Formats: sequence, C-alpha cells, structure tokens
Amino acid sequence: MSYLPRPGLSEFDYVKPASLPDASRLLAERAGEARPFMGGTDLFVRIRDGFIRPQTMVDVKHLPGMRGIVFDEQAGLTVGAATTMNEIAQHPAVQAHYPLLAEAAGSVATYQLRNRATLGGNLCNGSPAADTAPAALVLEGRFVLYGLAGEREVPAVDFFLGPGKTAMQAGELMTAVRFQPPRTGGAGKYLKLGRSKAGDLSIVGVAVVGFPDGATSSGYTFRIALASVAPVPLRALEAEEVLAARPLGEETLALAAEKTMEAATPIDDVRASAVYRKAMVRALTLRGLQGVWAELAGQEE
Repeated sequence: MSYLPRPGLSEFDYVKPASLPDASRLLAERAGEARPFMGGTDLFVRIRDGFIRPQTMVDVKHLPGMRGIVFDEQAGLTVGAATTMNEIAQHPAVQAHYPLLAEAAGSVATYQLRNRATLGGNLCNGSPAADTAPAALVLEGRFVLYGLAGEREVPAVDFFLGPGKTAMQAGELMTAVRFQPPRTGGAGKYLKLGRSKAGDLSIVGVAVVGFPDGATSSGYTFRIALASVAPVPLRALEAEEVLAARPLGEETLALAAEKTMEAATPIDDVRASAVYRKAMVRALTLRGLQGVWAELAGQEE
C-alpha cells in the first residue's frame, strides 16, 4: 500500500535561456505550455497537486538583473524578481528604510522555504494571499516586466486582476520591483494571521504605512492594503480618506479600521470563515494603525 499523498511531479523539459530576449521568445512561442521558474516553492506544489501541467520549465533566475538588491537615497530601492525572501528580510537597507517590506518577506512560509521563495514568484502567482502584495501596494511599487516588446513598468495597483490572474502578457516575465525613496519620518507595519506562527498561508494580511503630509487635513497620509480577504490584494481607499480628513486619535483609527473591514469581501474556506476574516481585518488594521501612529507621534516628540 502506498502512503504517498500525491503521485509526484509530471514530466517537463527544463530550459535555461542565455538572455532575457531568449526567455521571452520561448515563453511566447510556448504560451500556455511553458512556465518561468525562479524559486519553484509554489510552482512545484501546484504541479504535484495537478493544478497545472507545464511541458517546459524556463529557468530565468540567473539572467541579468533578476537577483540582487540596490538602494539609492535618491532613486529608491530595486529588488530583482528572483531575490529570495530571506535576502530581502535580512538586507540592511531594506530593514533600515523599508521595514514593512522586510516584515512581509520574513512572514512568508518557513526559514528554509524563504531561502528558495522569491519576490517575483510570490507576486506573479496572482494569489490573493501573497504576503508581499500588500507591502508592494502601500509602498506603491512598480513591477518591471520584460517581454517581446521590451521592458515596461506596471504599478502594483494595476497588476492584480483576479485569483491567479495578473497584467502580465504572453511572453512576459517579471525582472524586478522598484520602490520610491522612503518618505521622511514614515513608519509601517505588516501583520499576518495564520493558523500557525510559521509556514502557513495568511488568513488575513494587513499592511499599514503612514507619513507626515502637509497637504492633508490630518497632517498625515496613511495607506492600508489587505491580503486573503478579496479576489485580489487591495487598498482600503475609504479608510485612507478617513485618516487624511479627520484629526488623528483613537476614534479616527477605529473608524478607519471599520472602513477597512467594509472593504474586505472574503469567502469561507478550509482555513477560516468569511465572518471571522472580516472581524480579524478590523482587529489587525486597528492594531497596525495604533502601532504606526504611536511611532509617528514618537518621532515628533
């Protein structure tokens, strides 16, 4: 009697292209049959479970610009799409200037898997539960895509189209994510709720960032983004408007948390009910807002 939970991986061809144009051309010629391969932590699971059966795996992680982290105070941060989660979470510049991104990357799966899991893989799957997606949304990241027509950038807010669906076109692959220079005096937090402390998909993910802004009535701008509670990772725009328009305090933070909960449209699944998810959106958002506001207020003292 076999005790293996799955029959194993289906057969596929492994191809290691010499350049980005070669990779793009191969992906376009074999659209629907070929898949780009970076870390493979999610891809191989989906193959094993029979959700996809690619005939060709195109290894792109070695191509120019696909790995590494570059920070410049004027230009901002550029992270290669094949950079691993541990590399991001442990990078001094990310920890110092983009701590929210470091927290999000450090929350993915387990330490061992984070040595393989990549930023591009986490985002390109189009999963509503992707931990780095809310961070990319509130940090207003821009995704660098390379295809047959060359390079283009897509704002994070325009990238996610539905469960497993993104703005990537046939033949395109993600090469990097670019983030603007950090805001002076800003603060951010990523809070994740899973069934276990490590190694689980998020039941709810909440990213909060705030920074001084003299153009708003409150004197601050906040951005809030959610994972696992809608068909796509999303910004809570009405909540952000509340925080920009009203004097900041516990009442305003609580109202913003309520508006964030209203933006969530979760489903019931094996990990949690929709009702529980909505309640946890409010709780985690309030906790995140309180933490960010305390840090912002502390910087003014």
